[in-house]
Amino acid sequence: MGLNTRFLSMTLAALLILGSGACAAPPVTESGTSDSAVSAPAETTVAETSTAGLPVLSGKATVEMVVNGSTIVIEVNGEEAPITAGNFVDLVNRGVYNGTVFHRVVREPQPFVVQGGDPQSTDPSVPAQMFGTGSFVDPDTNLPRYIPLEIKPTDREEPLYSQTFEEARVNAKPRLAHTRGAVAMARSQAPDSASAQFYFALADLPFLDGSYAVFGTVTQGMDVVDTIQQGDRIESARVVEGLDNLQTSAQP
Repeated sequence: MGLNTRFLSMTLAALLILGSGACAAPPVTESGTSDSAVSAPAETTVAETSTAGLPVLSGKATVEMVVNGSTIVIEVNGEEAPITAGNFVDLVNRGVYNGTVFHRVVREPQPFVVQGGDPQSTDPSVPAQMFGTGSFVDPDTNLPRYIPLEIKPTDREEPLYSQTFEEARVNAKPRLAHTRGAVAMARSQAPDSASAQFYFALADLPFLDGSYAVFGTVTQGMDVVDTIQQGDRIESARVVEGLDNLQTSAQP
């Protein structure tokens, strides 16, 4: 990798994690500007995350998402990322993503990510510059729900939690990589700050592997993802297969 390419990759990765303190997306600010793509809520301090009571997907599921009248099909992989996948499927099933905005789209200077899923972006009283700072608030607790960073290395049978591969000194590759069409959770600097915001990878992004949790892939409709513009909304999202694999974690 040349110096210019390496510098650009490091810059994009920094945008994903620096953000403005967000808690759930891959890049930088929550304002919807092109300076961030994978970081989310910034206004909260996230305590150590327990997995007890979190949704868990014990196998795979299929989600159909409609954007601009066209369908995107996502295979959600609970075999490799059970909590991350379970969280996404649960939110889809609750209707949380319906009407939410894609607030961050980064295609220049090279294809990067399309990010959305902030629940507060459906509220007309919330200004657009705040999109990307919200989390899912569990109606049962009236508290934001966060999930731990969850990435399974190829040389392990169980996922690594709450640490990046660099922090844990893991040299293996993740089982779910940031290839074009990957679907992953956005977060802020805190590893356990992902909540609802997610992103589509517009290209192979290996420099994000081991730092952000991939939980699925686009199996149909990547051409639709390629046309999404900042401000476009998810018209609907529904689980069409595998909902019976959704359970609740009893782990502490």
